[in-house]
Amino acid sequence: MPFNSFLKGIFYKIKFSMKYLILVSIISLSLFACENQKDESVSNIQEKIELTTYQTGDIVFQTSTSSQSKAIQLATNSKYSHVGIIVNEQNKLYVLEAVQPVKLTLLNEWINRGKANHFVVKRLENADEILTKNKIQKAVKVGKKMIGKNYDSAFEWSNKKIYCSELVWKIYKEGLNIKLCDLKKLKDFNLENEVVKAKLKERYGNKIPMNEKVVSPQDIFESKKLITIY
Repeated sequence: MPFNSFLKGIFYKIKFSMKYLILVSIISLSLFACENQKDESVSNIQEKIELTTYQTGDIVFQTSTSSQSKAIQLATNSKYSHVGIIVNEQNKLYVLEAVQPVKLTLLNEWINRGKANHFVVKRLENADEILTKNKIQKAVKVGKKMIGKNYDSAFEWSNKKIYCSELVWKIYKEGLNIKLCDLKKLKDFNLENEVVKAKLKERYGNKIPMNEKVVSPQDIFESKKLITIY
């Protein structure tokens, strides 16, 4: 084979390969763009569903993945260890929650942070009659005053620091004059499990405040004033 013909053959193969690679790249980019559009479309649909399904004042429960979650579940005989309140801000749904610190978290981020993405939404049974626009605004105002406060790992009944179920209970009581459930004392919970004992020892040492007023996510979950939405 003449040398010139050999070179032409190699050049043709390289040229064909480049065209093939370019074609594959174009197809891949097109498929990627379509998939992104699909994901974005699904996301938008999901947001619209949430906006029509959930409303400000709804209470959301999940199983936290925090280090204290198991102890809370055992002490309160509950599947759920974290709770917050849904707030609609400019057509975006957030959860007002007491973590470190108290803050607003996008609902989808909040859901994804929980164990297995599982969550439950509850609402005041007669919300349509009681939760007027003015009352909702007042309740949200009470909650927003708590934003920035440190999380209360000692579960004290004061406003210096706040824990999750305390935040929800106080928003309803102070903002709407609704007592979701009766308060308990620390000694009313199941404190005999070794996991619970270890956590109490870690938090309080030998001075456990057995008579401290407390409300748990499960206490609110069991409230007869709430109905399950999701």
